[in-house]
Amino acid sequence: MEHVPSPATLAELRRPRPYPAVSVLTPTHRRDPYNTQDQVRLRNAVAEAKRQLEADPAVSRERRAEVARHLDQALSEVDLTHAEDGLVIFAASGEHQVWSLARSVPERVVLSDTFLTRSLVSAQTAKRPFWVLSLSADRATLWNGGVDRVVEQRADGFPLTLRVENFDPERQQRVGDPPSALREERTRQFLRAADTAMSTVLREHPRPLYVTGPPAALALLDEVGSAAKGAVHVPHGGLAHGTPESVWQAIRPVIETEARRNTDAVTRALETARGRREFAAGVDELWQSARDGRVRLLAVEENYRVTVSDVGDHLILAESGDLESREDIVDEIVEQCLDTGADVRFVPDGTLGEVDGIAGVLRY
Repeated sequence: MEHVPSPATLAELRRPRPYPAVSVLTPTHRRDPYNTQDQVRLRNAVAEAKRQLEADPAVSRERRAEVARHLDQALSEVDLTHAEDGLVIFAASGEHQVWSLARSVPERVVLSDTFLTRSLVSAQTAKRPFWVLSLSADRATLWNGGVDRVVEQRADGFPLTLRVENFDPERQQRVGDPPSALREERTRQFLRAADTAMSTVLREHPRPLYVTGPPAALALLDEVGSAAKGAVHVPHGGLAHGTPESVWQAIRPVIETEARRNTDAVTRALETARGRREFAAGVDELWQSARDGRVRLLAVEENYRVTVSDVGDHLILAESGDLESREDIVDEIVEQCLDTGADVRFVPDGTLGEVDGIAGVLRY
């Protein structure tokens, strides 16, 4: 199962496919007793996708059998012991993918000529992913961070290691102590290599970067490289050889401080927009503004979801499961805003007060 799509992966997923491209979405659960129902719900959703394939006269027998086979293969690859809050299966001619999301999704089966990617886009944005680069004189470790944890990223050249030897035994005998490893040219070259590898990661997966290490290592990295120029420095040694939990505990207060600053900045921007008559709120108003490309900043409370029906020029509240209801309208607005260059921020529940979960600043 995949977890965090890169921009390139999202672009590939959103390209048109030969009909039918099948999207199966189902909510999942991390804990008992709810997660015991997830396997049954998932199998029922895949069975519904096959039923729709069978009933669709536009799908040939050969194409139906091929896509159904990919649905079965995708189902066999699902590992619900590591379930998060939502699961998405994509299946089409010659391909299938399984995505686990840290954000709930509506239960849906969609046959179209494109995959339904808006839940992936919304989940990626809400997850607020970040990188942590942990440095020591002989090791550089990369950590993939999310809402409540980090995991080591063993790819893209990481971890990098440098064998540290007795750099100058004659000097050690003469003065009684070894020179600082961080002043050695080999260490400078090592940190330069770490910076180059980090630059490659950021080009492919741009996201905020935090760098941990002894103060001397952080200063030297800034001196020899460029990737960490805009990073947040966290002076904390030992994490290059640390555990995910130790890294998370060290970085968590910094992440929370940054999140509070970002939330305060969003709140101020919305208040300023009110005075300038550039403010919009509610799914109906923002749905139209997003389609027109007018949203500059979109703020969404983390757990805000609402079901609506489209009655032409407006959206109205609807019950979940109603015919023609749209349970992923918030994700649709998020995706549309990102497509038109808006800054999308997820904020804690209750931040937006009386505006009911979603608000924005308009361009004009």
